[in-house]
Amino acid sequence: MPNDTETAGPAQGWGDLLSGTNLLRSLVVGAGMILHAINTFIVVTIMPTVVRDIGGMSFFAWSTTLYVVASLLGGAACARLLHRMGGQGSYRVALVLFGLGTAACALAPNMAVLLCARLLQGLGAGLLSALSFSMVRQLFPAPLWSRALSVISAAWGVATLAGPAVGGIFAEYGIWRGAFWSTLGVVPIVAILVSVALPRDLPLTPAPLRPMALLNLLVLAASVMAVSVGGTSGTMEGNLLGLGAAMLGMAWFFRLEATSHLRLLPRGGTNPRTDIGAAYGAMMMLAFGVNTEIFVPYFLQVLHGMTPLHAGFLSAVMSAGWTLGSVLSSGGSEGRVRLCMRGGPLLMAFSIAFLSALMPVHDEAGGAIIVLGICLAVMGLGIGIAWPHLGPRIFALAPEGEKDVAAASITIVLMTTYSFGSALGGVVTNLAGIAVPGGVAGASNAAGWLFTIFTLPPMLAAFLIRRLLASPRIATE
Repeated sequence: MPNDTETAGPAQGWGDLLSGTNLLRSLVVGAGMILHAINTFIVVTIMPTVVRDIGGMSFFAWSTTLYVVASLLGGAACARLLHRMGGQGSYRVALVLFGLGTAACALAPNMAVLLCARLLQGLGAGLLSALSFSMVRQLFPAPLWSRALSVISAAWGVATLAGPAVGGIFAEYGIWRGAFWSTLGVVPIVAILVSVALPRDLPLTPAPLRPMALLNLLVLAASVMAVSVGGTSGTMEGNLLGLGAAMLGMAWFFRLEATSHLRLLPRGGTNPRTDIGAAYGAMMMLAFGVNTEIFVPYFLQVLHGMTPLHAGFLSAVMSAGWTLGSVLSSGGSEGRVRLCMRGGPLLMAFSIAFLSALMPVHDEAGGAIIVLGICLAVMGLGIGIAWPHLGPRIFALAPEGEKDVAAASITIVLMTTYSFGSALGGVVTNLAGIAVPGGVAGASNAAGWLFTIFTLPPMLAAFLIRRLLASPRIATE
């Protein structure tokens, strides 16, 4: 196992990561994230077709809500599973859970069965995602951490491109069950890869120092459920009530993490005044900022005259920029890494600010399409060049005995951020009139407010990263 407190070492490049045994190990950590992410985007795309077939429209939102909550549970259990079963055993458990859940989704005769299956599927997916981050620290030397995390980031980007496309094909022909079967077909391939790539003598991780923080986990899960259900309630009152309840829950969660002996995150992880808290906070704010992508296809269609297919492709350039930035920025000199970390959030903020000015302009002729595409690509590039360098610092800053918890907790942080970001985006756009009055006027006003408000998270990320890099505790990569 690599020395966790050491982030410096001989320079190692992509050739070291993508050759020999490291290549297979990189495929394992990337494949786990792809299964989790591509399933997320496929299901979002096919759900309208699902409810037309088996009913359950009133439970439409719960498909995503239960999946997200189960993913949080899986992420929280990862460190303990690794201690008891090791890398190969943990992957097998995760793949079995994910595979059984996916098969049950494909066979579901009604919405009740589908929801139970999504719960099981989410538990496996959360484990797979957390294992991706945890195995980076166990499988690779410290100088390769940022590059290995770039593989995970790139895998998410690939999934955001492929997921809607695959789901759209199956939805187009009304064979939504085939989308689940196609996902299930990847599971045995990943299982074989795990058996071949992961060393059988990989030592078990140390046992977590404390029992699982069940109350903290319950409060966090309840907060995510509140924001998810409120965000899809269909009414403004429901949106605000859900978001308000979730914020109260998160305040309680932060207090528990700060004062309780039992925690889900490493000590100081929820305090932005600590180094590790600043790293977590920056990661959250970067991920928070890209939630605007959810609404981009709609704005492009209503305001800029694009077809659904073309709008989907153009909005996907953000993911392509994220993937490209992750690959290009990983590794390199310490000066280059620091420049990427400082510059990434600013690129995001500037691009979102430009979108706040350009997206609301109604232009059926599509005269601004190229500029909009550049802004979306730069937004993705911004998070891509900064995000992979935060993970190694979280690994290094976590106290002894909590490093495996730190790695697995990245999944918890990102899933929570995704839920809150999408819900806040829904509240902002609804208040701004995306539904009432709707149409061009509503979309224009909603686009202006959404992108203006979401300029703030990457700016806050830039502040947190600057403070983090100024800390004398931060070692070079």
